[in-house]
Amino acid sequence: MLTIIGKASSINVRKVLWTCAVLGLEVRREEWREEHAALNPNRMVPVLVDGGFVLWESNTICRYLAARDGGDALLPREPQARAGVEQWMDWQATELNTAWRYAFMSLVRGSAAHRDPAQVAASIASWNRLVGLLDVRLGQTGAYVAGGSFTLADIVLGVSVNRWRMTPMDRPVYPQVDAWYARLAEHAGFAEHCANGTP
Repeated sequence: MLTIIGKASSINVRKVLWTCAVLGLEVRREEWREEHAALNPNRMVPVLVDGGFVLWESNTICRYLAARDGGDALLPREPQARAGVEQWMDWQATELNTAWRYAFMSLVRGSAAHRDPAQVAASIASWNRLVGLLDVRLGQTGAYVAGGSFTLADIVLGVSVNRWRMTPMDRPVYPQVDAWYARLAEHAGFAEHCANGTP
């Protein structure tokens, strides 16, 4: 059985658990304990243990699981189609996550180190702008992030958009994002791991 180490409320753990749910994989989740530090030198979650194989970095874990158990449904084998999925996964991990971090830490986590109003405002503006880019993309595809089919790109961006929707701040109305988010609800694991009340 696969083991996922990390708290269920973590956005990065949730994307891995959602991937497992879509693939129908049986997993055991464990809370992080000090002895798990030997599995990941970054001391971050999630960590996947598959027999004797250990893997960290949430998007990499999602890719591994999709390739291991999902055929090419969530992550196509054809190079250009695969790259189309992976570019949006990487965009989520770099551009989008960087944009929301300051605002989220201030408005949701209440971090004392993230209280500069100007930086909060700049983070919100950047976050909203990037979700606007996603809105344009979804208008182009008319369905899902990488095209006509649900893929890993939708999973990793789904949890990020859930965070955007739940953070107490002003947001533009993005109709394509709203319609896409509603479509995500048709997929296994959405209610439990994405729209589960946790930002």
